Amino acid sequence: MKRRDFREKTQPLVMIIPMIDIMLFLLVFFMLGTIYMVQTNTLPVSLPQSSTAKQETRPNVVPITVLESGDVLFDKDTVPNQQLGENIHAAIERDKDTIFVLRGDKSARYESVVAVLDLLKKSGAARVSIATELKK
Repeated sequence: MKRRDFREKTQPLVMIIPMIDIMLFLLVFFMLGTIYMVQTNTLPVSLPQSSTAKQETRPNVVPITVLESGDVLFDKDTVPNQQLGENIHAAIERDKDTIFVLRGDKSARYESVVAVLDLLKKSGAARVSIATELKK
């Protein structure tokens, strides 16, 4: 004699609407997060304008900023010229593909910018970019 199974077999109900809401929320969160991460690692400087400017998007970019006063910032930290060479050399030791972006204020003395370029060359930096703003 066959046994009858009196339990009802029901399919589980999948609620997809809340899952879509959560996914869209995460998408918007990460999009806004990446927008604000692009330039938060540098200080605001009045850069010269160029019609061929483009943004560097590689992960191992180190900004070196020359302020109007002549002070030099290595990745947001004010450093003297002797220590700047050591910091550049240490960054190259960590990753040989490090790209140094020289961000010189347009009112900074040309001599200060050239001194930083000279230190980059002496330290063995192979990839150096000069930051500019896109000309409108």
